[in-house]
Amino acid sequence: MADLSPSAQAVLDAYNAGFIRPVAVHHKPRIAAALRAIVQELKYFGITEKNILAIAAELEGAND
Repeated sequence: MADLSPSAQAVLDAYNAGFIRPVAVHHKPRIAAALRAIVQELKYFGITEKNILAIAAELEGAND
């Protein structure tokens, strides 16, 4: 498997932080899809960093 860029590795590390074992390769496309969704939100709806952080906080509390 090819080495990831530092930025991509940081995203994968953040995702893996919630797991006992690192994610399997098949999870990477899901992470990439989430990143693309963020870009679409930024591009089409004028979402700001504050809005993205609010969405992240909402998702973190989704299981409450």
